[in-house]
Amino acid sequence: MQTETLINREELIAEITQSVTDFGDKHIRPHMMDWDDNQTFPRELFKQLGDLGLMGMLVPEKYNGAGLGYREYVAAIIALSKIDSSIGLSLAAHNSLCTNHILQFANDEQKAKWLPKLATGEWIGAWGLTEPNTGSDAGNMRTTAVLEGDEWVLNGAKNFITHGISGNVAVVVARTGEPNTSGNASAFVVERGTPGFSGGKKESKLGMRASETAEMIFDNCRIPKENMLGNVGDGFRQALAILDGGRISISALSIGIAEGAYEAALNYAKEREQFGKPIASFQGISFKLADMATEIDAAKLLTDRASDLKDAGKKVSKESAMSKYYASEVAVRVANDAVQILGGYGYVKDFPVEKFYRDAKLCTIGEGTSEIQKVVISRAILKG
Repeated sequence: MQTETLINREELIAEITQSVTDFGDKHIRPHMMDWDDNQTFPRELFKQLGDLGLMGMLVPEKYNGAGLGYREYVAAIIALSKIDSSIGLSLAAHNSLCTNHILQFANDEQKAKWLPKLATGEWIGAWGLTEPNTGSDAGNMRTTAVLEGDEWVLNGAKNFITHGISGNVAVVVARTGEPNTSGNASAFVVERGTPGFSGGKKESKLGMRASETAEMIFDNCRIPKENMLGNVGDGFRQALAILDGGRISISALSIGIAEGAYEAALNYAKEREQFGKPIASFQGISFKLADMATEIDAAKLLTDRASDLKDAGKKVSKESAMSKYYASEVAVRVANDAVQILGGYGYVKDFPVEKFYRDAKLCTIGEGTSEIQKVVISRAILKG
């Protein structure tokens, strides 16, 4: 019975992969370089992704979600990112950060209010933790929330926020206690259109250019008391739990980039001839391809393990950090080698590896740098 269940799940994952690939070939591939050149965030595309069930993959069906697990979700992110990792990034941020924070920590009334619109793609979500002065040092954040009567008043700014301008709703972590003290932050939901809440500067980026990255600004922004998620002081603990799942998303994003770059390099190496034979027959090229294939498979296995633990409700901090750290570094190495295999053609926009090369680097930075992943991993193994 268990074997049959596993087979059925693998079949579902294969169906999701094929469905997302078909959608991407039709609706994303023809436009992605134009979006990239102009830093266009294709907002309407995400309503179509919602119609496919991809905007609420982890959300239960009673809230209009797909009610699926992390393995299925990872498959969708990989398939999208093999085509355009900008779209994969936006889908990941929407699902695993904003939507999943509400799913994990909201009460029933809050879930019923916000999840159905997020799960269908009617709304797109943002998640705000990072600030101009605090990246990994989140305990020192300057954005504050002060309770005045039945309202929380937010002041401050967040930066490097996916959908910071276009998001219809944001989960925001703000300081409700003294700087650098335990339990000094809380999490809030802020809807677009709330007075005092606005989008700021949109970043001009090296890669992932079709995924909007911008500031969120709070100027005496008043929200109802009931928009807090959980209790006062829970914000940072909640954020760490969300980042555990978010790192699995970045692992999937990285694998998609690596697979896309590897397949492009492999096909090119089989077709490109030098000295009368395909360059794939030269050991210098074939060994690069062997390393690429091996590292991608290893990254997948680490990510599958983290996904399975997440689905089982088990602690996943070390395993998600390992998968994110390794997969993101693999994406950079594979994209770099793909450019090298294509030579001059790898450096021009007519071939896809140039974009994979630019996009890959963010994976080693977003949702915790590679160095922060090593901190998480080392703490876990030294404790054990």
